[in-house]
Amino acid sequence: MATHKLLLLPGDGIGPEVMAQVETVVSWFEKRGLAGFAIEKGLVGGCAYDAHKQAISEGDMKLAQDADAVLFGAVGGPKWADVPYQHRPEAGLLRLRKDLGLFANLRPAICYPALASASSLKPEVVEGLDILIVRELTGGVYFGEPKEIVTLEDGSKRGVDTQVYTTPEIDRICRVAFELARTRRNKVSSAEKHNVMKTGVLWKQTVTALHAKDYSDVELEHVLADNCAMQLVRWPKQYDVIVTDNLFGDILSDVAAMLTGSLGMLPSASLGAEDAATGKRKALYEPVHGSAPDIAGKGLANPIAMIGSFAMALRYSFGAIEAADRLEGAIADVLGSGTRTKDIAAPGTNAVSTSEMGAAIVKALEARG
Repeated sequence: MATHKLLLLPGDGIGPEVMAQVETVVSWFEKRGLAGFAIEKGLVGGCAYDAHKQAISEGDMKLAQDADAVLFGAVGGPKWADVPYQHRPEAGLLRLRKDLGLFANLRPAICYPALASASSLKPEVVEGLDILIVRELTGGVYFGEPKEIVTLEDGSKRGVDTQVYTTPEIDRICRVAFELARTRRNKVSSAEKHNVMKTGVLWKQTVTALHAKDYSDVELEHVLADNCAMQLVRWPKQYDVIVTDNLFGDILSDVAAMLTGSLGMLPSASLGAEDAATGKRKALYEPVHGSAPDIAGKGLANPIAMIGSFAMALRYSFGAIEAADRLEGAIADVLGSGTRTKDIAAPGTNAVSTSEMGAAIVKALEARG
């Protein structure tokens, strides 16, 4: 049995509470000989600033570089509102993304049947929803230069952000999308603005050429990004894998997140380039929710997104597909039984604590044989 190097970075707020539930799940897999892990722990965010005066230390960055996968909790809170900008808690996550070369962000939007009524959309629109948004994470308008605010001669100001993409950047993110689609329902929807943006024209041209050359077995459609946002609300189940740039991916993944009823339910993965020698990718897995300092330490946090992020690590970093299926199935079983944390519980119903939800998922794993 292979031993996987796993770095845990719980972070701030509810991060340590939800990460503790992942540790119980990891322990369950190890005790039954289903997977082996060499676990390291580190600091990131505000707690790292308190200890090292930086959002992540050089030592913990080295651990991240050496790990097969990083599990990241959440960072930030009002306690660190006045720290220097370059040392703000979020800078730890940004450095991890940059230094590990994590260009592909995978954000699934899954609506479990038992939670369809929690969505703001009609249950028949979202029940059984299972889509995956693949967002380019290290290029585009967030990183393009020039990026500035300048004062003009008449005293007014002008803000500039620059949208820049190259064919290699587009090619590599779309390869990830096509490969993932082959493991799902074999359909990719490329969301771009090829009608009004030159980068959109290049994006469409590059995706089309790549599809014809290497992925003609996968269904490909092009959809204008604004129309994609509308379609996600109108009938999201028409999509399987959506691939898009950094800006549109940021927007579309937030739209998709709210289809499921709770941010506390959503995991994500950020992947780097495939190593030519080993075939492995640098990878970081994190829940979509924030640090929620208002409920930290109260046992109210929903650990499902954090546990689901570990399931993604099993699937994409460790190749443990059966284990990932088993864990995701256990989560569905627990929700199907009516077990709820406060964020997804119906008004007037009893809610379980963070640790009780973690224990219920371990029990459901056990029940699956």
